[in-house]
Amino acid sequence: MGSSFPAPLRLTLALLWQLGLSAAIQWLGLMVNGSRVAWNETQHCKILDGLVPDQVQLCRRNLELMHSIVRAAKETKGVCQKTFSDMRWNCSSIEYAPSFSPDLMKGTRESAFVYALAAAAVSHSIARACASGELPICSCGSVPSEVPGPGFRWGGCGDNLRYGLQMGSAFADGPMKSSKAGGQATRLMNLHNNAVGRQVLTDSLETKCKCHGVSGSCSVKTCWKGLQDLSEIATDLKSKYLAAIKVTHRHMGTRKQLVPKELDIRPVREAELVYLVSSPDYCTKDSKLGSLGTQDRQCNKTSVGSDSCNLMCCGRGYNAYTESVVERCQCKYHWCCYVICKKCQRTVERYVCK
Repeated sequence: MGSSFPAPLRLTLALLWQLGLSAAIQWLGLMVNGSRVAWNETQHCKILDGLVPDQVQLCRRNLELMHSIVRAAKETKGVCQKTFSDMRWNCSSIEYAPSFSPDLMKGTRESAFVYALAAAAVSHSIARACASGELPICSCGSVPSEVPGPGFRWGGCGDNLRYGLQMGSAFADGPMKSSKAGGQATRLMNLHNNAVGRQVLTDSLETKCKCHGVSGSCSVKTCWKGLQDLSEIATDLKSKYLAAIKVTHRHMGTRKQLVPKELDIRPVREAELVYLVSSPDYCTKDSKLGSLGTQDRQCNKTSVGSDSCNLMCCGRGYNAYTESVVERCQCKYHWCCYVICKKCQRTVERYVCK
């Protein structure tokens, strides 16, 4: 999708900005030109759009973190779009960062997912940067307290989840302290979904090992705690997105809280993604709702899932066309040690929504 907005959408965004509803994930705009900045002078913290004052201050005090945060912004975009490539809403609106269309600014189910993923991505990127030696201010994660089992020992360099969570939450939650982060309900929703993203990240910490021994016998293993890839974390968050709870902001006891709107009165569970506003069906283009529609989207004729031509095209039908693709084929292994392949051309049939 292009980065320029049609006039009606520009007007909508301007009105939302004036109302103080600017998205607290504006920092994702760092994926556009954040890599062009050296991040070795404090003045760099104010030359790019998207950072709120609290984030600017954190940037000035921790310049070395910014490369990890820029990487997190890029990974959030790529992973989000890949995770939702088979659905009507395909996260293409993230391209507009640091400005956003209404699907990511009005407290929708989609914004809940992006906030959670972005929060997880920041902590994930910092935790791994510590372990890789990229960040001089932190090192490997602490050695696990659990006693190692027979045949393995703790070693290696685990991802520093503790430091990643500490700095990641300070950065991702910073915009919610601003008066321009929307009303109290919006701030509570965003903070809650950020926390859900970090919890899924924490739950992804697993034991990883490397074998040692004669001829790969793996008689001894060196193990450490490492995080799963962000794509796997996004898959877990997608399940939570599909089961997200619509909430309202009302008094529970002595204070106002987010509570499920259509369920029995109970507090929102810590593991649930929550949203305030129902989403459009994303079938047709509507700039007021942030829907880009599914016209010309590729669909799967044989699928019965969300990428099927029936669901993706919203019953409008689809067009077929053929395309020639070149692939590696007839590959042969040669001793030692390389593979030679031929290039084969074949014709495939594609389908796009009307």
